[in-house]
Amino acid sequence: MLERILIAAILAAPLCAVADDKAKTPQQEKMANCNKEAGEKNLKGDEREKFMSHCLSMSQQDRMKACNKKASAKDLKGDERKQFMSECLKGPAKS
Repeated sequence: MLERILIAAILAAPLCAVADDKAKTPQQEKMANCNKEAGEKNLKGDEREKFMSHCLSMSQQDRMKACNKKASAKDLKGDERKQFMSECLKGPAKS
């Protein structure tokens, strides 16, 4: 069932891009970001479905942990860290 929903959501993602002039819901933004990242990674078929499922299910807390870990690894401080965290939290955190 989840796979069918996920496939439908993936197929509907381009339709969401058409309505860019309207405000997106947080879920629509999350879908768009995950879809964009999957495209950048050139993922196809089962690999893309698995990635999308994981990306869409990642909680805000998981994302915060991943972004914090990346910021620490880059030894970011102050405003530079704030900017990085802001950008990182907008999109799916990469593992």
